[in-house]
Amino acid sequence: MASPFPGMDPFLEGEMWMEFHDTLASEIRAQILQRLPERYVALLNKHYWLDDSALEIISQARSIYPDVHVVEASRAQEALAEYVVAGIQEAIVELVSPIPQEIPALSVEIRDVAERRLVTVIEILSPGNKRGVGWEDYNAKRVELLSTRTHLVEIDLLRAGRRIHLIGELPNAPYFVFLSRVQRRPRTQVFPIPLRAKLPTIPIPLLPPDADVALDLQVAVEACFSLVHYERLLDYTKALPLPELGAEDTQWVQEKIRVAGYIKQDGG
Repeated sequence: MASPFPGMDPFLEGEMWMEFHDTLASEIRAQILQRLPERYVALLNKHYWLDDSALEIISQARSIYPDVHVVEASRAQEALAEYVVAGIQEAIVELVSPIPQEIPALSVEIRDVAERRLVTVIEILSPGNKRGVGWEDYNAKRVELLSTRTHLVEIDLLRAGRRIHLIGELPNAPYFVFLSRVQRRPRTQVFPIPLRAKLPTIPIPLLPPDADVALDLQVAVEACFSLVHYERLLDYTKALPLPELGAEDTQWVQEKIRVAGYIKQDGG
């Protein structure tokens, strides 16, 4: 079985996102490599973004990476126990201070082989890029990149969080691709993606006079499912990650899941 949805699977916007993000970056790179002229190469670049909601993400990811966090929590409890003295009042509750952390992520870079020049950057936005200090950090680095002679493609397959900073009103859509071509700055091309539609094939610009390379996002996402089988890991019986969908879209999501056999119809 595969994803029950024709395009983006909205259930990925949860505990599996960190894993899916890097798998998608790898599949995008693999697809582009097959279509690039010989003068270019596509590379994976690991970088770090500040995120003050990192503890929330780590908590969601414990089902995937449980051992380290369980051990750390156990050690912390043991360390606190050493300082408990009879007669001294203990704290009523222990909460978490949101200290910004660096979260790793993969992007795809297209470079000119002869000059090692950075031609195009393909960013897949993560939850940390879309809220709090992470949004500010990402947009600051984005502005720096836009001042160079490098094309920027931003793929936003997350319904939650803030969009990139643009002047003007975006179309009403849950997902977007943003393309900033060097020759058209400061204008940014916007590709809205409806919830019920297949993901589009988008242009990836290169150096003139070379034509754009086509990137089929639907093929890339389906390749991720074929490789990892996220449909086995996602719990389609749970409520969708926030934000909530409208009534009609919620009904459509439930129908897709039911038809695919992931949940039973009432009374079934």
